[in-house]
Amino acid sequence: MIGRAVGLALGTAADRLVPDPQHHHPVAWFGSWAAWLERHTWRDDRAAGALHVALCLAPLAALGLTAEAVGRRHPLARVATTALATWAVTGGASLAREGRVMADHLSAGDLASARARLGHLCGRLSDELDEPELARATLESVAENTADAVVAPLVWGALAGVPGLLLHRGINTLDAMVGHHNERYEHFGTAAARLDDAACWPAARITGALACLLAGERRSRAWQVMRRDAHDHPSPNGGWCESAFAGALGVQLGGRNVYPGGRVEHRGLLGDGPRPTAADLRAGVRLECRIQWAATALAAAALLAVPRKPAARRPRPFLGGPVAASTGQFPGLGRVSGIPAAGSAPWGRAGGAHESTPAPALLVLPRKSAARRPRAHRRGRMTPSGGRFPGMARACCTKAWPRPTWMTREAR
Repeated sequence: MIGRAVGLALGTAADRLVPDPQHHHPVAWFGSWAAWLERHTWRDDRAAGALHVALCLAPLAALGLTAEAVGRRHPLARVATTALATWAVTGGASLAREGRVMADHLSAGDLASARARLGHLCGRLSDELDEPELARATLESVAENTADAVVAPLVWGALAGVPGLLLHRGINTLDAMVGHHNERYEHFGTAAARLDDAACWPAARITGALACLLAGERRSRAWQVMRRDAHDHPSPNGGWCESAFAGALGVQLGGRNVYPGGRVEHRGLLGDGPRPTAADLRAGVRLECRIQWAATALAAAALLAVPRKPAARRPRPFLGGPVAASTGQFPGLGRVSGIPAAGSAPWGRAGGAHESTPAPALLVLPRKSAARRPRAHRRGRMTPSGGRFPGMARACCTKAWPRPTWMTREAR
């Protein structure tokens, strides 16, 4: 667990320090694979959507299990693979960057650039949105994606390691691609949307709690707003994050949203303050950064608190008692020198020594014993015929050879 905790911390630091590549990002590779597979699996039913999700996630599961198996044998490999996976699936830095860019456009009054940039965060129609609505849409996206792209990877990374990191990012990406309420994905995207809701369920509550905890002087008010308004959101998870951000920043979120295709969604109002501005948006970005570091510390502390599993010990032979090589109790060890085998008479009686004589504690080193030739009976004869020991003489009494005089009764 120590290697996993260190890997999560290093991956979070890399997310803040190492910028995402503009091309050939691992998440983009997965998106291309999912888009290609969709052209062959799309059907207007939920079973086809479930099959699409399973086929898309299978390579991620195989890759994650392989990395985890390698990490069990090599601790440094566990740290490296966990850090790399955490950096690849975490989007805290890119989320903060988009929020700052939107705040700069709104502060400069460049609504055209802000409307064009909004598509990087959400899928709403932005042609008629004014500055408060653009700030609201951005702040809601920052709050919800703090749970999806920042806290949830840390939760699943702490619980399941590299497989958890990769599978959660795959599920969340599929939800962003096909989990929409429109004519094409209404049935096909149901499996991806439901699976994403289940995967993000714990992270949304943790995000809301951390937002309230880090709200400073508005801590108690943020907690009250979250508990009151979280269920007014159509999403089972989004309401916890957005209501906590609204209470922490002292603004009001929610309202009417228009999506492509003319679909209109009316959300409940979250919070009691005014509509957000560019300054509130910057404050929301700073809150998202604090939540990321707090969630990283919480995940690492939870992993370090897990007791380490003791290593398996090899059995040690009992030096003062019988150890028989034939029993297989201690493989590779020979019989104790001068000690009767297990089940025989106590020491001193079978060997003729006194009962108080201490048993020796010397072990004979394992060696390959040579085959012992059979000993002929003293009153028998040796015949060259075969039998139980092929190639060796047999002890018997026969008239084939004359008996020596010293063995006859007359000689006695």
